[in-house]
Amino acid sequence: MKHFLRMFLQVCLYFYCKCLWRCLKFVVRKLTGQCELQRICYNTKPGAARTMKIEASLKGSKSKRLQTSVSVHPDAIEKTIDDIMELKRINPDINPQLAVSLQACLLQIVGYRNLIAEVEKLRREPYDSENPQHEEMLVKLWKCLKPNSPLKARISKQWCEIGFQGDDPKTDFRGMGLLGLYNLVYFAEWDTEVAQEVLCDSLQPKYREVTKKELSQYSKAEWEKKKFDKAIGYSFAIVGINITDLAYNLLVSGALKTHFYNVAPEAPTLTHFQQTFCYLMHEFHKFWIEEDPLDIMEFNRVREKFHKRILKQLQNPEMALCPHFAASESLINM
Repeated sequence: MKHFLRMFLQVCLYFYCKCLWRCLKFVVRKLTGQCELQRICYNTKPGAARTMKIEASLKGSKSKRLQTSVSVHPDAIEKTIDDIMELKRINPDINPQLAVSLQACLLQIVGYRNLIAEVEKLRREPYDSENPQHEEMLVKLWKCLKPNSPLKARISKQWCEIGFQGDDPKTDFRGMGLLGLYNLVYFAEWDTEVAQEVLCDSLQPKYREVTKKELSQYSKAEWEKKKFDKAIGYSFAIVGINITDLAYNLLVSGALKTHFYNVAPEAPTLTHFQQTFCYLMHEFHKFWIEEDPLDIMEFNRVREKFHKRILKQLQNPEMALCPHFAASESLINM
């Protein structure tokens, strides 16, 4: 009975809030002479804050045409903007900037949905050793990471040197499919110096510097033990596939909207996703050194803590994870 009453009250509260919110929107429109979309575009600067508000407004509209506008084909966006302006009775000649702002937002919203589909397709495609393109990418990964060490054979224990588990890497891609390989190759090819540095450190792990404050908290016995502890490394390629999984989950959950809507002036692309992966790999490496785990069995704990840290950062609507990949100045004028 209590459960039924609780559910009934929740339903009543939902409909009350929904009706109240619509009444409030009606009153504000009458007072300002602007619809909600106009108020968002005119009062919120370009970026994630504006795009996410526009997305919420369109999805929450009572009009089916507005609800479906967030899932149209990119080629239909201009026509969709015209439909929105007509439906909201907004004169495009008097409000020319509104159409430009709405188009920028819709390109990001629709682009994010399409990016999820593209990433999902790569994740579902298994590595095929009979596919020359797949094999070529795998060999490219080796050449980028170990340019001075020729690969002696396709099936070789040498693969363990870059962090694969056995003599044939194809079995390690099962979880993330081609997406894991695409990300690792992108990191090794386009951020080569950092990728090689992270690989080297993973094989020859570094200690993080101990602060004076931390040093004062150690007892003599603890410090003596700490001095002889061995820093723990990790398998570069396997961690890369694991961080691909983390990036994939951030994307699918919508958490990466904050980042992509701030760095992509239009539709976010696979390149944006791969740049984000590079950032996450580098940041995880630094985080691993900071955490100074006792052994590799602590990997899941460190990964989960890192995941929570990234999620917290992405709660800031102005957050851009990779500032050096930030959007062009044209975003400011939209």
